[in-house]
Amino acid sequence: MLPRQGVTQELARFVVDTRWDNLPGPARHEAKRALMNFFAVAIAGCRTQPVDLALQTLGEFSGGRQATIVGRPERIDPLTAAFLNAAGANVFDYCDTHLPTVVHPTSPLAPALLALSEIRQVTGPELLLAFALGFEIECRVGGAVSPGHYPRGWHITSTCGVFGSAAGAAKLLGLDAERTVWALGSAATQSAGLCECLGWPAKSVSVGNAARNGLFAALLAEKGFAGPPEPIAGAQGFLAAMGEPPNWAALLDGLGKDWQVTNNSIKPYAAGFVIHPLLDLALDWRRAHPELAVERIAVRGNPLLLQRTDRADIATGREAQVSLQHCVAAALVLGKAGLDQLTDACVADPAIKAMRARFECSADDRIATIAAEMDIWTVDGKKHALSTHAARGSSSNPLKDAEIEAKLRDEARRWEPAHDIQPLIDAVWALDRSEDVSNLLRLAVPTRR
Repeated sequence: MLPRQGVTQELARFVVDTRWDNLPGPARHEAKRALMNFFAVAIAGCRTQPVDLALQTLGEFSGGRQATIVGRPERIDPLTAAFLNAAGANVFDYCDTHLPTVVHPTSPLAPALLALSEIRQVTGPELLLAFALGFEIECRVGGAVSPGHYPRGWHITSTCGVFGSAAGAAKLLGLDAERTVWALGSAATQSAGLCECLGWPAKSVSVGNAARNGLFAALLAEKGFAGPPEPIAGAQGFLAAMGEPPNWAALLDGLGKDWQVTNNSIKPYAAGFVIHPLLDLALDWRRAHPELAVERIAVRGNPLLLQRTDRADIATGREAQVSLQHCVAAALVLGKAGLDQLTDACVADPAIKAMRARFECSADDRIATIAAEMDIWTVDGKKHALSTHAARGSSSNPLKDAEIEAKLRDEARRWEPAHDIQPLIDAVWALDRSEDVSNLLRLAVPTRR
Protein backbone atom coordinates (compact mmCIF):
# COMPACT_ATOMS: atom_id res chain seq x y z
CA MET A 1 0.00 0.00 0.00
CA LEU A 2 1.31 3.43 -0.93
CA PRO A 3 1.27 5.75 2.07
CA ARG A 4 -0.90 8.85 2.06
CA GLN A 5 0.11 11.85 4.08
CA GLY A 6 -2.40 14.07 5.79
CA VAL A 7 -5.16 11.50 6.45
CA THR A 8 -4.79 11.40 10.22
CA GLN A 9 -4.29 15.16 10.28
CA GLU A 10 -7.57 15.65 8.38
CA LEU A 11 -9.44 13.43 10.82
CA ALA A 12 -7.84 15.21 13.78
CA ARG A 13 -8.69 18.62 12.38
CA PHE A 14 -12.29 17.48 11.93
CA VAL A 15 -12.44 16.41 15.58
CA VAL A 16 -10.95 19.69 16.79
CA ASP A 17 -12.94 22.05 14.56
CA THR A 18 -16.41 20.49 14.85
CA ARG A 19 -18.72 22.36 17.21
CA TRP A 20 -22.03 21.47 18.84
CA ASP A 21 -23.86 23.62 16.31
CA ASN A 22 -22.36 21.48 13.52
CA LEU A 23 -23.96 18.31 14.87
CA PRO A 24 -27.38 17.80 13.23
CA GLY A 25 -30.45 17.12 15.35
CA PRO A 26 -30.83 13.48 14.15
CA ALA A 27 -27.21 12.73 15.09
CA ARG A 28 -27.72 14.27 18.55
CA HIS A 29 -30.79 12.10 19.09
CA GLU A 30 -29.07 8.93 17.89
CA ALA A 31 -26.20 9.63 20.29
CA LYS A 32 -28.72 9.74 23.16
CA ARG A 33 -30.32 6.49 21.99
CA ALA A 34 -26.91 4.80 21.85
CA LEU A 35 -26.07 5.97 25.38
CA MET A 36 -29.46 4.78 26.68
CA ASN A 37 -28.76 1.38 25.17
CA PHE A 38 -25.23 1.41 26.62
CA PHE A 39 -26.60 1.66 30.13
CA ALA A 40 -29.01 -1.21 29.46
CA VAL A 41 -26.32 -3.59 28.21
CA ALA A 42 -23.71 -2.48 30.76
CA ILE A 43 -26.16 -3.14 33.60
CA ALA A 44 -26.91 -6.54 32.05
CA GLY A 45 -23.20 -7.40 31.89
CA CYS A 46 -21.90 -5.81 35.09
CA ARG A 47 -22.36 -8.94 37.22
CA THR A 48 -20.98 -11.52 34.77
CA GLN A 49 -17.97 -13.69 35.51
CA PRO A 50 -15.61 -11.85 33.10
CA VAL A 51 -16.33 -8.54 34.82
CA ASP A 52 -16.07 -10.09 38.29
CA LEU A 53 -12.72 -11.71 37.51
CA ALA A 54 -11.33 -8.62 35.82
CA LEU A 55 -12.37 -6.46 38.78
CA GLN A 56 -10.75 -8.88 41.22
CA THR A 57 -7.55 -8.85 39.17
CA LEU A 58 -7.29 -5.15 38.37
CA GLY A 59 -8.62 -4.01 41.72
CA GLU A 60 -5.48 -5.30 43.42
CA PHE A 61 -3.42 -2.74 41.50
CA SER A 62 -5.77 0.25 41.59
CA GLY A 63 -5.55 2.80 44.36
CA GLY A 64 -8.01 5.20 42.74
CA ARG A 65 -11.68 5.52 43.64
CA GLN A 66 -12.73 8.39 41.39
CA ALA A 67 -14.82 6.44 38.88
CA THR A 68 -18.00 4.40 38.79
CA ILE A 69 -18.54 0.84 37.60
CA VAL A 70 -22.00 0.65 36.01
CA GLY A 71 -24.44 -1.25 38.21
CA ARG A 72 -21.95 -1.92 41.00
CA PRO A 73 -21.15 -0.20 44.31
CA GLU A 74 -17.37 -0.49 43.92
CA ARG A 75 -15.41 2.54 42.74
CA ILE A 76 -12.07 2.42 41.00
CA ASP A 77 -9.64 4.51 38.92
CA PRO A 78 -10.96 5.95 35.62
CA LEU A 79 -8.79 3.83 33.30
CA THR A 80 -9.91 0.62 34.97
CA ALA A 81 -13.52 1.81 35.05
CA ALA A 82 -13.35 2.38 31.30
CA PHE A 83 -12.03 -1.16 30.84
CA LEU A 84 -14.66 -2.79 33.07
CA ASN A 85 -17.61 -0.83 31.70
CA ALA A 86 -16.61 -1.60 28.11
CA ALA A 87 -16.16 -5.29 28.89
CA GLY A 88 -19.52 -5.41 30.66
CA ALA A 89 -21.33 -3.60 27.87
CA ASN A 90 -20.08 -6.02 25.23
CA VAL A 91 -19.97 -9.29 27.14
CA PHE A 92 -23.41 -10.47 25.96
CA ASP A 93 -23.09 -9.10 22.40
CA TYR A 94 -26.18 -7.08 23.31
CA CYS A 95 -24.66 -3.74 22.33
CA ASP A 96 -25.29 -1.63 19.24
CA THR A 97 -23.86 -2.35 15.79
CA HIS A 98 -22.72 -0.15 12.91
CA LEU A 99 -23.84 -2.50 10.15
CA PRO A 100 -21.56 -1.32 7.31
CA THR A 101 -18.54 -2.35 9.39
CA VAL A 102 -20.07 -4.59 12.13
CA VAL A 103 -18.24 -2.45 14.71
CA HIS A 104 -20.00 -2.34 18.09
CA PRO A 105 -19.19 1.36 18.44
CA THR A 106 -20.57 2.41 21.82
CA SER A 107 -18.99 -0.26 24.04
CA PRO A 108 -15.39 0.96 23.60
CA LEU A 109 -16.36 4.63 23.30
CA ALA A 110 -18.91 5.60 25.96
CA PRO A 111 -16.98 4.12 28.93
CA ALA A 112 -13.91 6.22 28.12
CA LEU A 113 -15.92 9.44 27.88
CA LEU A 114 -18.00 8.73 30.97
CA ALA A 115 -14.92 7.89 33.04
CA LEU A 116 -13.35 11.16 31.93
CA SER A 117 -16.53 13.03 32.87
CA GLU A 118 -16.06 11.95 36.48
CA ILE A 119 -12.66 13.64 36.77
CA ARG A 120 -13.18 16.65 34.45
CA GLN A 121 -16.28 18.85 34.26
CA VAL A 122 -18.18 17.92 31.12
CA THR A 123 -21.49 19.32 29.91
CA GLY A 124 -24.14 17.25 28.19
CA PRO A 125 -23.61 18.85 24.75
CA GLU A 126 -19.84 18.28 25.11
CA LEU A 127 -20.43 14.62 25.92
CA LEU A 128 -22.82 14.10 23.01
CA LEU A 129 -20.51 15.86 20.56
CA ALA A 130 -17.44 13.92 21.70
CA PHE A 131 -19.47 10.71 21.45
CA ALA A 132 -20.62 11.46 17.90
CA LEU A 133 -17.07 12.36 16.85
CA GLY A 134 -15.53 9.26 18.40
CA PHE A 135 -18.26 7.17 16.76
CA GLU A 136 -17.42 8.82 13.44
CA ILE A 137 -13.69 8.14 13.65
CA GLU A 138 -13.90 4.49 14.73
CA CYS A 139 -16.51 3.64 12.09
CA ARG A 140 -14.65 5.45 9.32
CA VAL A 141 -11.40 3.68 10.21
CA GLY A 142 -13.43 0.47 10.28
CA GLY A 143 -14.87 1.28 6.87
CA ALA A 144 -11.38 1.78 5.48
CA VAL A 145 -10.44 -1.84 6.27
CA SER A 146 -13.81 -3.42 5.50
CA PRO A 147 -15.04 -5.82 4.27
CA GLY A 148 -11.87 -7.92 4.57
CA HIS A 149 -10.74 -7.01 8.09
CA TYR A 150 -13.34 -8.96 10.09
CA PRO A 151 -13.23 -12.20 8.04
CA ARG A 152 -9.43 -12.22 8.41
CA GLY A 153 -9.98 -12.69 12.14
CA TRP A 154 -9.64 -9.14 13.47
CA HIS A 155 -12.25 -8.21 16.08
CA ILE A 156 -13.12 -4.88 14.51
CA THR A 157 -14.88 -3.53 17.61
CA SER A 158 -11.57 -3.66 19.44
CA THR A 159 -9.12 -2.83 16.65
CA CYS A 160 -11.09 0.23 15.54
CA GLY A 161 -12.87 1.07 18.79
CA VAL A 162 -9.61 2.31 20.28
CA PHE A 163 -9.53 5.08 17.65
CA GLY A 164 -13.01 6.17 18.67
CA SER A 165 -12.27 6.31 22.37
CA ALA A 166 -9.03 8.22 21.72
CA ALA A 167 -10.73 10.74 19.42
CA GLY A 168 -13.70 11.27 21.75
CA ALA A 169 -11.47 11.68 24.78
CA ALA A 170 -9.21 14.08 22.88
CA LYS A 171 -12.27 16.22 22.11
CA LEU A 172 -13.36 16.30 25.76
CA LEU A 173 -9.83 17.20 26.82
CA GLY A 174 -9.74 20.07 24.33
CA LEU A 175 -6.61 18.86 22.57
CA ASP A 176 -5.37 20.76 19.53
CA ALA A 177 -4.93 19.06 16.15
CA GLU A 178 -1.32 18.05 16.72
CA ARG A 179 -2.03 16.41 20.07
CA THR A 180 -5.12 14.73 18.67
CA VAL A 181 -2.88 13.16 16.01
CA TRP A 182 -0.59 12.02 18.82
CA ALA A 183 -3.56 10.48 20.64
CA LEU A 184 -4.57 8.62 17.47
CA GLY A 185 -0.97 7.45 17.10
CA SER A 186 -0.85 5.98 20.60
CA ALA A 187 -4.25 4.43 19.89
CA ALA A 188 -3.06 2.92 16.61
CA THR A 189 -0.13 1.16 18.21
CA GLN A 190 -2.48 -0.40 20.81
CA SER A 191 -5.05 -1.66 18.29
CA ALA A 192 -5.73 -5.38 18.88
CA GLY A 193 -8.44 -8.01 19.09
CA LEU A 194 -9.06 -11.46 17.57
CA CYS A 195 -12.33 -13.07 16.48
CA GLU A 196 -10.96 -16.41 17.69
CA CYS A 197 -11.83 -15.16 21.18
CA LEU A 198 -15.53 -14.63 20.39
CA GLY A 199 -17.67 -16.84 22.56
CA TRP A 200 -15.06 -16.79 25.36
CA PRO A 201 -14.34 -14.41 28.24
CA ALA A 202 -11.07 -13.53 26.47
CA LYS A 203 -13.10 -11.45 24.01
CA SER A 204 -13.72 -8.93 26.78
CA VAL A 205 -10.01 -8.17 27.18
CA SER A 206 -9.63 -6.44 23.83
CA VAL A 207 -12.96 -4.60 24.10
CA GLY A 208 -12.04 -3.34 27.56
CA ASN A 209 -8.60 -2.35 26.32
CA ALA A 210 -10.10 -0.42 23.41
CA ALA A 211 -11.84 1.87 25.90
CA ARG A 212 -9.01 2.04 28.41
CA ASN A 213 -6.21 2.46 25.89
CA GLY A 214 -8.03 5.12 23.89
CA LEU A 215 -8.53 7.16 27.04
CA PHE A 216 -4.93 6.50 28.04
CA ALA A 217 -3.73 7.64 24.60
CA ALA A 218 -5.60 10.95 24.89
CA LEU A 219 -4.34 11.58 28.43
CA LEU A 220 -0.78 10.90 27.28
CA ALA A 221 -1.16 13.31 24.36
CA GLU A 222 -2.47 15.98 26.73
CA LYS A 223 0.83 15.75 28.61
CA GLY A 224 2.86 16.06 25.39
CA PHE A 225 3.43 12.36 24.65
CA ALA A 226 4.19 12.58 20.93
CA GLY A 227 3.48 10.19 18.09
CA PRO A 228 4.07 9.93 14.32
CA PRO A 229 2.41 12.41 11.96
CA GLU A 230 0.57 9.71 9.96
CA PRO A 231 -0.23 6.72 12.21
CA ILE A 232 -3.29 5.63 10.20
CA ALA A 233 -2.16 5.91 6.56
CA GLY A 234 1.63 5.95 6.88
CA ALA A 235 3.96 3.48 5.18
CA GLN A 236 3.93 1.27 8.28
CA GLY A 237 0.78 2.63 9.87
CA PHE A 238 -2.46 0.95 10.83
CA LEU A 239 -3.86 0.51 7.32
CA ALA A 240 -0.61 -0.86 5.94
CA ALA A 241 -0.22 -3.29 8.83
CA MET A 242 -3.74 -4.66 8.28
CA GLY A 243 -2.78 -5.74 4.76
CA GLU A 244 -6.17 -4.75 3.32
CA PRO A 245 -6.44 -2.39 0.31
CA PRO A 246 -7.92 0.68 2.00
CA ASN A 247 -11.36 1.98 1.12
CA TRP A 248 -10.35 5.63 1.06
CA ALA A 249 -13.87 6.80 0.30
CA ALA A 250 -15.22 5.24 3.49
CA LEU A 251 -12.49 6.95 5.47
CA LEU A 252 -12.91 10.54 4.32
CA ASP A 253 -15.80 11.13 1.90
CA GLY A 254 -18.71 13.08 3.35
CA LEU A 255 -16.85 13.84 6.57
CA GLY A 256 -19.05 16.19 8.58
CA LYS A 257 -22.10 15.55 6.41
CA ASP A 258 -22.87 11.83 6.56
CA TRP A 259 -22.80 11.14 10.30
CA GLN A 260 -22.13 7.47 11.04
CA VAL A 261 -24.11 7.58 14.30
CA THR A 262 -27.29 7.91 12.24
CA ASN A 263 -26.53 4.50 10.70
CA ASN A 264 -26.53 2.75 14.06
CA SER A 265 -28.49 -0.39 14.93
CA ILE A 266 -29.68 -1.22 18.44
CA LYS A 267 -30.29 -4.84 19.31
CA PRO A 268 -33.50 -6.30 20.69
CA TYR A 269 -31.74 -9.66 21.27
CA ALA A 270 -28.52 -10.56 23.07
CA ALA A 271 -26.78 -12.31 20.20
CA GLY A 272 -24.65 -11.53 17.17
CA PHE A 273 -26.60 -9.13 14.96
CA VAL A 274 -26.39 -11.40 11.91
CA ILE A 275 -28.59 -13.87 13.85
CA HIS A 276 -31.31 -11.26 14.48
CA PRO A 277 -33.27 -11.63 11.23
CA LEU A 278 -33.49 -15.37 11.90
CA LEU A 279 -34.73 -14.69 15.43
CA ASP A 280 -37.42 -12.35 14.08
CA LEU A 281 -38.59 -15.11 11.75
CA ALA A 282 -38.44 -17.87 14.35
CA LEU A 283 -40.26 -15.91 17.07
CA ASP A 284 -42.98 -14.65 14.75
CA TRP A 285 -43.51 -18.15 13.34
CA ARG A 286 -43.66 -19.77 16.77
CA ARG A 287 -46.23 -17.23 17.97
CA ALA A 288 -48.37 -17.99 14.92
CA HIS A 289 -47.93 -21.79 15.18
CA PRO A 290 -47.55 -22.71 18.86
CA GLU A 291 -48.89 -26.22 18.30
CA LEU A 292 -46.68 -27.35 15.39
CA ALA A 293 -43.64 -29.60 15.89
CA VAL A 294 -40.53 -28.83 13.83
CA GLU A 295 -38.81 -31.56 11.87
CA ARG A 296 -35.97 -29.62 10.21
CA ILE A 297 -34.87 -26.06 9.39
CA ALA A 298 -32.93 -24.60 6.47
CA VAL A 299 -31.48 -21.09 6.82
CA ARG A 300 -29.88 -18.87 4.19
CA GLY A 301 -28.08 -15.66 4.95
CA ASN A 302 -25.17 -13.40 4.20
CA PRO A 303 -21.78 -15.17 4.21
CA LEU A 304 -20.94 -13.35 7.44
CA LEU A 305 -23.78 -15.24 9.14
CA LEU A 306 -22.02 -18.57 8.59
CA GLN A 307 -18.50 -17.22 9.08
CA ARG A 308 -19.30 -16.00 12.57
CA THR A 309 -22.25 -18.03 13.87
CA ASP A 310 -22.42 -21.48 12.22
CA ARG A 311 -21.81 -23.31 15.51
CA ALA A 312 -24.17 -26.20 16.23
CA ASP A 313 -21.83 -28.04 18.59
CA ILE A 314 -21.56 -25.78 21.64
CA ALA A 315 -21.32 -26.38 25.37
CA THR A 316 -21.68 -23.00 27.10
CA GLY A 317 -23.97 -20.01 27.23
CA ARG A 318 -21.08 -17.79 26.14
CA GLU A 319 -20.73 -19.76 22.91
CA ALA A 320 -24.52 -19.62 22.44
CA GLN A 321 -24.31 -15.86 21.80
CA VAL A 322 -22.62 -16.61 18.47
CA SER A 323 -24.45 -19.81 17.53
CA LEU A 324 -27.28 -19.35 15.05
CA GLN A 325 -28.39 -22.95 15.67
CA HIS A 326 -28.77 -22.45 19.40
CA CYS A 327 -30.42 -19.02 19.27
CA VAL A 328 -32.97 -20.08 16.66
CA ALA A 329 -33.54 -23.48 18.32
CA ALA A 330 -34.27 -21.80 21.67
CA ALA A 331 -36.65 -19.39 19.96
CA LEU A 332 -38.49 -22.27 18.29
CA VAL A 333 -38.66 -24.43 21.42
CA LEU A 334 -39.30 -21.75 24.05
CA GLY A 335 -40.66 -18.84 22.04
CA LYS A 336 -38.09 -16.56 23.67
CA ALA A 337 -34.75 -14.93 22.80
CA GLY A 338 -33.54 -13.27 26.01
CA LEU A 339 -30.55 -13.56 28.28
CA ASP A 340 -32.09 -16.59 30.00
CA GLN A 341 -31.76 -18.43 26.69
CA LEU A 342 -28.00 -17.83 26.70
CA THR A 343 -27.11 -19.86 29.78
CA ASP A 344 -25.26 -23.14 30.21
CA ALA A 345 -28.52 -24.71 31.37
CA CYS A 346 -30.36 -23.67 28.23
CA VAL A 347 -27.53 -24.98 26.04
CA ALA A 348 -27.80 -28.34 27.81
CA ASP A 349 -31.60 -28.55 27.50
CA PRO A 350 -32.30 -31.85 25.65
CA ALA A 351 -35.09 -30.39 23.49
CA ILE A 352 -32.96 -27.45 22.38
CA LYS A 353 -29.92 -29.65 21.84
CA ALA A 354 -32.02 -31.93 19.60
CA MET A 355 -33.35 -28.93 17.65
CA ARG A 356 -29.80 -27.66 17.02
CA ALA A 357 -29.10 -30.86 15.09
CA ARG A 358 -31.93 -30.21 12.61
CA PHE A 359 -30.37 -27.26 10.79
CA GLU A 360 -29.08 -26.90 7.24
CA CYS A 361 -27.18 -23.65 6.64
CA SER A 362 -26.12 -21.97 3.41
CA ALA A 363 -24.66 -18.59 2.42
CA ASP A 364 -25.78 -16.23 -0.32
CA ASP A 365 -23.88 -12.99 -0.85
CA ARG A 366 -27.00 -11.46 -2.41
CA ILE A 367 -28.61 -11.48 1.04
CA ALA A 368 -27.82 -8.45 3.23
CA THR A 369 -26.50 -8.90 6.76
CA ILE A 370 -29.82 -7.62 8.14
CA ALA A 371 -31.87 -10.05 6.01
CA ALA A 372 -32.40 -13.81 6.04
CA GLU A 373 -34.46 -16.64 4.62
CA MET A 374 -35.66 -19.68 6.55
CA ASP A 375 -37.64 -22.77 5.61
CA ILE A 376 -39.27 -24.80 8.37
CA TRP A 377 -40.60 -28.29 7.76
CA THR A 378 -43.08 -29.52 10.33
CA VAL A 379 -43.87 -33.13 11.19
CA ASP A 380 -47.14 -32.92 9.25
CA GLY A 381 -45.07 -32.65 6.07
CA LYS A 382 -45.70 -28.95 5.42
CA LYS A 383 -42.98 -26.47 4.43
CA HIS A 384 -43.15 -22.94 5.81
CA ALA A 385 -41.08 -20.46 3.76
CA LEU A 386 -40.08 -17.34 5.70
CA SER A 387 -38.00 -14.26 4.89
CA THR A 388 -37.23 -10.77 6.13
CA HIS A 389 -35.38 -7.87 4.51
CA ALA A 390 -34.62 -5.86 7.65
CA ALA A 391 -34.15 -7.19 11.17
CA ARG A 392 -35.75 -5.37 14.06
CA GLY A 393 -33.31 -2.87 15.49
CA SER A 394 -31.47 -2.29 12.22
CA SER A 395 -31.27 1.25 10.88
CA SER A 396 -33.84 0.20 8.26
CA ASN A 397 -36.22 -1.07 10.95
CA PRO A 398 -35.13 0.76 14.11
CA LEU A 399 -36.34 0.24 17.64
CA LYS A 400 -38.56 3.00 18.95
CA ASP A 401 -37.27 5.24 21.73
CA ALA A 402 -39.77 3.63 24.10
CA GLU A 403 -38.42 0.17 23.24
CA ILE A 404 -34.88 1.22 24.18
CA GLU A 405 -36.22 2.65 27.44
CA ALA A 406 -38.01 -0.65 28.07
CA LYS A 407 -34.78 -2.55 27.43
CA LEU A 408 -33.03 -0.46 30.09
CA ARG A 409 -35.91 -0.89 32.53
CA ASP A 410 -35.95 -4.65 31.99
CA GLU A 411 -32.23 -5.05 32.60
CA ALA A 412 -32.29 -2.77 35.64
CA ARG A 413 -35.19 -4.79 37.05
CA ARG A 414 -33.31 -8.05 36.49
CA TRP A 415 -30.37 -6.69 38.46
CA GLU A 416 -32.11 -4.84 41.29
CA PRO A 417 -35.92 -4.67 41.21
CA ALA A 418 -36.04 -1.95 43.88
CA HIS A 419 -33.80 0.46 41.98
CA ASP A 420 -35.64 3.30 40.23
CA ILE A 421 -33.97 3.69 36.82
CA GLN A 422 -36.28 6.49 35.64
CA PRO A 423 -33.93 9.32 36.75
CA LEU A 424 -31.22 7.86 34.50
CA ILE A 425 -33.63 7.65 31.56
CA ASP A 426 -34.69 11.26 32.11
CA ALA A 427 -31.07 12.40 32.43
CA VAL A 428 -30.05 10.79 29.12
CA TRP A 429 -32.89 12.42 27.18
CA ALA A 430 -31.99 15.77 28.79
CA LEU A 431 -28.25 15.62 28.07
CA ASP A 432 -28.37 18.48 25.57
CA ARG A 433 -29.51 20.72 28.45
CA SER A 434 -27.14 19.41 31.14
CA GLU A 435 -24.37 21.58 32.57
CA ASP A 436 -22.60 18.70 34.35
CA VAL A 437 -22.84 14.97 33.55
CA SER A 438 -20.63 13.73 36.39
CA ASN A 439 -23.64 12.17 38.15
CA LEU A 440 -24.83 10.20 35.11
CA LEU A 441 -22.94 6.99 35.91
CA ARG A 442 -24.01 7.03 39.54
CA LEU A 443 -27.66 6.96 38.44
CA ALA A 444 -26.87 3.52 36.99
CA VAL A 445 -25.83 2.12 40.37
CA PRO A 446 -28.63 0.55 42.47
CA THR A 447 -29.30 2.46 45.67
CA ARG A 448 -30.02 -0.86 47.44
CA ARG A 449 -27.97 -4.05 47.15
